[in-house]
Amino acid sequence: MKILLAIDGSDYSKAAVEELSRLSFPSNTEVRILSVYENPILATPGIAPLGGSLGGYYEEVLSNAKKSAEENVKVAARQLQNKNTNLSVSKITVNGLPKMAILDEAETFGAELIVVGSHGHGAFKRFLLGSVSQSVAVHADCSVLIVRKPNTEEKR
Repeated sequence: MKILLAIDGSDYSKAAVEELSRLSFPSNTEVRILSVYENPILATPGIAPLGGSLGGYYEEVLSNAKKSAEENVKVAARQLQNKNTNLSVSKITVNGLPKMAILDEAETFGAELIVVGSHGHGAFKRFLLGSVSQSVAVHADCSVLIVRKPNTEEKR
């Protein structure tokens, strides 16, 4: 079985890593951990270069985003391998739009299952922001497991 685990370092993706680490899989299961870092100019609405130099700011932000993504997949891989030594784990980081990059990597990898965390936005926020997990679930050619972060607040 081939599983693509898409993470972004948030508590929601940490919940997805934890959930996946608790599940049992056949001994030949491959898990590819993907973290997508976005172009900081494209990821920040209203910010665009107007000419001139940003003094290396853009390159530094992109470099930091890449390093963070690499650290996220490294930590997730360690956690998965510590809990299930039968898993074959690979890591990948890419620059792009998360919705598209996840679907592209799932197709390239031949994923039979995509695992993502859900930020749990309400319907209005989902409409305004778009939902990576929702988009992946609708457009993926394979099954998608959307993991919600457990609510740790006491219900009143």
